Amino acid sequence: MAVFEVELTLPDTAATEVLGVSLARTFPGAERSSAALYLEGDLGAGKTTCVRALLRSCGVSGLIRSPTYTLVEAYRLDGRTPPLTCVHVDLYRLEGAGQVEELGLRDFLTAGHLLLIEWPQKAAGSLPPPDLEISLAFAAAGRRARLQAGTELGTAWLRNLRDDPRLASYLSNLT
Repeated sequence: MAVFEVELTLPDTAATEVLGVSLARTFPGAERSSAALYLEGDLGAGKTTCVRALLRSCGVSGLIRSPTYTLVEAYRLDGRTPPLTCVHVDLYRLEGAGQVEELGLRDFLTAGHLLLIEWPQKAAGSLPPPDLEISLAFAAAGRRARLQAGTELGTAWLRNLRDDPRLASYLSNLT
């Protein structure tokens, strides 16, 4: 599979939230198997901001906790057809890849689940492969986001995202 990626320039927090909303609206679904979105970047780069906007756009109401201490927060979205469970995972506090098994993520590796995994590098290969990877980095006053597809589902998602008019002004490339 050819590498497909998109780069975005996100000047502020609102732009990072637009990315999260667009990710939710363009998600092609997880009807056949689970889907995995990796979010990488330094502390404060916008990973949780992006995930919160995605979850809000998917219909999560109320408090959306950062799973920094709980490590895993699941949100069942019954209002969607088919139903979807978003699983927000933050591996920052993980002390080693061996601890991944203790998190029970295996229970979410079935159709109808979207794993949103922050700090995937802490798990060193103990996670399902990413359908889509987002790397967020500080750049000038804002952020730079590099999105790369890892599977056919990820490629479809990224193509949908690239064509989302809400992101047009943030696109840095059109590869």
